[in-house]
Amino acid sequence: MNPTEITKLQAYLRKTFRLDEIQLLRRANKDDSVEVAIGEEFIGVIYKDEEDGEVSYAFQMAILEFDLPESV
Repeated sequence: MNPTEITKLQAYLRKTFRLDEIQLLRRANKDDSVEVAIGEEFIGVIYKDEEDGEVSYAFQMAILEFDLPESV
């Protein structure tokens, strides 16, 4: 992803989730994805997909069971 795409995606996520601490970080040797972090904590990856002239972005976030609350 180029810097303009990263900036636009970051602005979109910050507005959508109302969270200015979201950061998108380039990945070493990867041009098709960026890391997503809140502050210093890594939370997921956004992948760019180009197919039939259309571009989309997929956000993948893993949630570990031990991070979930014991009771709700």
